[in-house]
Amino acid sequence: MGIFRRRQPDLATVHNKPLTCVVCGFAEFWNREVKLNSTGLELLDLGWANQSALGLICARCGYVHEFVGDAVTLWKRERGYPAAQ
Repeated sequence: MGIFRRRQPDLATVHNKPLTCVVCGFAEFWNREVKLNSTGLELLDLGWANQSALGLICARCGYVHEFVGDAVTLWKRERGYPAAQ
């Protein structure tokens, strides 16, 4: 996971609820775009046209959580989660 070590991991909320890793329970994640490749477009050499998802990679165990849509909000670790509303 060396490529992720250049920046600090973030905290995340899904629909305003704190996210923790489903495997180890850790709450810090690196994020990146993840392509949702389909066989048909890959066979036609059109993989670039596939839909993307937000990948949140657990900073402890490396499990990748994938989200499509805008339900996820990222928060800088130093600032913490926003105050409850």
